[in-house]
Amino acid sequence: MRTGKRQRGFGYLMVLFAIAALGLLAATAGQVWHTSAQRAREVELLFVGQQYRQALDSYYASSVGGVKQYPAQLEDLLDDHRSQVRLRHLRRLYADPMTGRVDWVLVTAGERIVGLHSRSQLHPFKRHFEGADEAFNGADSYAQWVFRAGTTGGDP
Repeated sequence: MRTGKRQRGFGYLMVLFAIAALGLLAATAGQVWHTSAQRAREVELLFVGQQYRQALDSYYASSVGGVKQYPAQLEDLLDDHRSQVRLRHLRRLYADPMTGRVDWVLVTAGERIVGLHSRSQLHPFKRHFEGADEAFNGADSYAQWVFRAGTTGGDP
């Protein structure tokens, strides 16, 4: 009779270990999902930043008259009325992939927008950049990834 009681305690212990293992597995899966989602948002941030950079360069290059200028607000990139031909330098205002909102920090020269960056203080995974994004090397947060006009080969 005593052997039956011992076996019931052993079964209870096995259930506790199984629950602990499932919890550990779920925590690991959650961390992998979070990392994967952040990497995807990081790739999207690089794409969106490049779109804004190219739109700022396009706006500057298409200035009429002798004075070249950057836009005063992001909405100017959507519908440029400065010449007889309406230009759309950007299809839409993209949201910051890291925050999910159109809440970019604008980099200005006087009253004109020359670049932008994210508000996110998360640490980026990507650490090595070349070309137009070379200034991002060593950045400690996405907020340090400044997408500045004039770094794509257009006039600064």
